[in-house]
Amino acid sequence: MLQKKENQALKYDKGAGEFKNWLISETYFNPEALGKVEAAFSLGNGYMGLRSATEERYPNEVRGNFVAGTFNKFLGDKEVTELPNAADMTEMTFTLNGTTFQLTTGEVLYFERTLNLKNAELSRHIHWRSPYGEEYKLTFSRFVSLDKKHIIAQKVTITPLSGDLNLKLNSSINGQMTNTGTQHFKEGVMRLYNQKIMKLEARTNESNIDFTHFTRHEFTLENNVFTPKNTIFMDRRKIFMTFEPETIKKNETITIEKISGVYTSRDKDWQNADTALATFSSTANYDTLFDAHRSAWKNNVWEQYPIQIEGVDFDQLAIRFAVYHLTCMTPAHDNRMNIGAKGLSGEGYKGHAFWDTEIFVLPFFTTSNPKVARQLLEYRSLSIPGAVRKAKENNYQGAMFPWESAWLEDGEVTPIWGAADIITGEPTKIWSGFIEQHITADIAFAVWQYYQFTDDQDFMKKHGYELIFATAVFWQSRLEEKDNRYEITGVVGPDEYKEHVDNNAFTNYMAHWNLEKAIHYYDLLQQENPALLKALSDKWDLKTNYQKWQEKSAKLYLPQPNSELVIPQDDTYLSKKIIDLTPYKAASQVGALFLDYNLDQVNDMQITKQADVMILLYLLENEFSPEVKQANWDYYEPKTLHDSSLSRATHSILASDLGDKDLAYSMFEKASRIDLGQNMKSSDAGIHSASIGGIWQVVVNGFGGVRMLDGKLYLHPQLPEKWTGLKFPIYWKGSRLVVHITKNALEISNLSNKDALLTLHGNEITILANSTTLTTI
Repeated sequence: MLQKKENQALKYDKGAGEFKNWLISETYFNPEALGKVEAAFSLGNGYMGLRSATEERYPNEVRGNFVAGTFNKFLGDKEVTELPNAADMTEMTFTLNGTTFQLTTGEVLYFERTLNLKNAELSRHIHWRSPYGEEYKLTFSRFVSLDKKHIIAQKVTITPLSGDLNLKLNSSINGQMTNTGTQHFKEGVMRLYNQKIMKLEARTNESNIDFTHFTRHEFTLENNVFTPKNTIFMDRRKIFMTFEPETIKKNETITIEKISGVYTSRDKDWQNADTALATFSSTANYDTLFDAHRSAWKNNVWEQYPIQIEGVDFDQLAIRFAVYHLTCMTPAHDNRMNIGAKGLSGEGYKGHAFWDTEIFVLPFFTTSNPKVARQLLEYRSLSIPGAVRKAKENNYQGAMFPWESAWLEDGEVTPIWGAADIITGEPTKIWSGFIEQHITADIAFAVWQYYQFTDDQDFMKKHGYELIFATAVFWQSRLEEKDNRYEITGVVGPDEYKEHVDNNAFTNYMAHWNLEKAIHYYDLLQQENPALLKALSDKWDLKTNYQKWQEKSAKLYLPQPNSELVIPQDDTYLSKKIIDLTPYKAASQVGALFLDYNLDQVNDMQITKQADVMILLYLLENEFSPEVKQANWDYYEPKTLHDSSLSRATHSILASDLGDKDLAYSMFEKASRIDLGQNMKSSDAGIHSASIGGIWQVVVNGFGGVRMLDGKLYLHPQLPEKWTGLKFPIYWKGSRLVVHITKNALEISNLSNKDALLTLHGNEITILANSTTLTTI
């Protein structure tokens, strides 16, 4: 296989003109590194996500089409609920003059695969010489429609360059897909309608969700539409058609369009398969669908989130990459669904939602699109029954939110067993679902943060107050009395390399914060809305719990800075063994430490997986002095491996706070390259949702200096030296503000009819409605 291999597989500077800093290109085909591009170049619209596997199949590929909120649990004791891999509708096999088109045979004379972020379209351009010396140009294009959420559209053109072409196309709806071997579907009806539309029905084998898939094709030869000879075939969970057009002359171009749709009984507008067929039958052709799709991205995404970075092209591309994937992964159409740790781009973490949503992703929507943020929080409100059940199962009260969430009513869905123990050879037990409990306070924090930014009283009345109260009820029941104080023992904090620890600082502080906020809002409702308080009190016994909140919050142990100003991560961390982490911090492979040690050994060392005390200093930043922040950075960062994609973004923001612009920018660069960079194995299981959200936070909260403290908006920009400008929108209490930062000036435009009050470098200023304020920095 002949192809020019460059130093970097991915190129970031292919775009020019209107597409400058919008294109990411793969410059040569590597069959050993398919997963990276399948995930990083994945397509989606929040309803479904499609891994960007090629039309033709390869041994190392992982094809995937995931429809949000369609969880299923395979009937087995060791299985947990997961997002099933729906039927693949993108597969197409091309036989060119008797030779199957494959990039692993013959010679690849030119190859480029490009994700256009602006138009959310994936394309491939190939010049291929078959093993018999025949040359062809092939182009492949596809998108998942943002305008019509059920639709996947593909277009292929083939031009024979050496002589005439006899083409055979095999195109399918393949329901034989699995989740790493687990088949989630019962076989359903297959049919061909009007010799044109293929249908495959399937039903999940435990949750009983109906899936209906449709596909149709259209052929054009030199601008003339025609219907080639075709034959229909059916196999187990698979329907496919074979098309054999008449001979295509040398230098003529045949165009093949494949339009597919997936519909499920979870859809709010679902009636039955017949109505889905009627909807699909009226679907337009590729170009018409693409025009509407492109307009939807322009109007609903890029005009809604017009973030501009001036000075470094890659950084502009990186923030657009982040916004692109935030759009692809977020089920903005349905509040019964949330964001998985891998979005909709792979099987990693089984499609489950973690604290990643509330702490790392939600701030983007809270400040940029509050309507979507509200829906994501409503998911947590709707899932309170599952959280209550988990609390009861653990002999606690209130709402104890699961570490991993799927169905609203499921409760905990974290797998029990994980990777192999390098020492014992046995599976490692995953304790997160049992004892990583800080997520309950994290959700309450996100509710409060949303409310402070939006002033959404309706949300608070219907959902927010209850979430804060229900989580506080859990915490008061969780606290353990010891020596005239209350503690939280036997937990996992954000640092998952420390299990069964006592008084994890992050957990204790966040629980305390949760209790204090519950007390505050109880007092507030008592004065302002006693009827609502009574309704919630009747449900959660708030009168009794209010007394417990006051008593226990006052006595909850909060680890204090020691003589060196270091906050103990937990009761024993500072007394554990210290080892040289240099080789592990420099390793390209995440988790390289576990090639030498098992988790029990790591548990007894001063090694931190990700931001733990550091994220506490970020979320509750106004409770700690700059000196404490610096001391804890100096102590913990050298001991932090950043083995979690969540880690570097937090550290970058804190570095900005500490005035180290170079370090902040270095951390940002590393975070932005987790999925977008040249490591061709970093994203095999899917993109890193929390890291994607974290990139936005670094840009806006770190370099842009946007913070909300005690209900007030603060701006303290810290522009990187390499940047000449930064421009971004935020919503603040109903006002849409556009902030433009340059080296010497700050311009804030208020695009609403309401004045906005904020604090800039310590001084309160008012941005009048429909006006622009310019100040020097």
